[in-house]
Amino acid sequence: MSWKKFLTSPAFFKNAALALIIVVVFVVGVMRFLSVATNHGEEIPVPNLSKMSVEKAEERLNDIDLEFHLLDTVDYNPSYPPYSIVEQDPLAGVTVKDGRKVYVKINSGGYARVVLPEMVQKTYRQALSTLRALGLKEGDVKYVEYMAKDVVLEVKQNGKKLKAGDRILKASKIDFVLGDGKTGYQEEETDSIKTQEILEPAPAEENAE
Repeated sequence: MSWKKFLTSPAFFKNAALALIIVVVFVVGVMRFLSVATNHGEEIPVPNLSKMSVEKAEERLNDIDLEFHLLDTVDYNPSYPPYSIVEQDPLAGVTVKDGRKVYVKINSGGYARVVLPEMVQKTYRQALSTLRALGLKEGDVKYVEYMAKDVVLEVKQNGKKLKAGDRILKASKIDFVLGDGKTGYQEEETDSIKTQEILEPAPAEENAE
């Protein structure tokens, strides 16, 4: 049989149709396999892990076939329990596939301590900038007589006088004693007067006639 007759014969069309059916079945089978292998259409909503402990969050993710991954510890936030989840990625409610990693950051156990720099004899504005940069808060302000206005004379916490180098908890309130720009600092004047009285010799007693 010649090729021309074969290509136009019923046997050729029968074989071609059979081959096409085999190809279609193969393609459909491969697509179904890939769909199952990649969990196509089986997405999992990420739960809200906010304020959960690390142990509870890890257990919660394992129950729904997601993977827990701790990234970092952030500065203490009083709105969250110590060592609880503060941030997560992906966010709560986002749908992901089975086995996806959920990255989290946890709250510190408490405020860190910062070293207090020298603030005495600085302007109040300078002291406030330094204070805020360290994560400290402004407390009460008291003015006393001193020749320079708004100059820091003392720094205190809960009534205790602080000095440069002291370690203070972040978010602590720091109180200031400032000059009012009117006259000399009273404590300094008092000390000066006392020193002068000690140094000056007492007047000699007059000899009795």
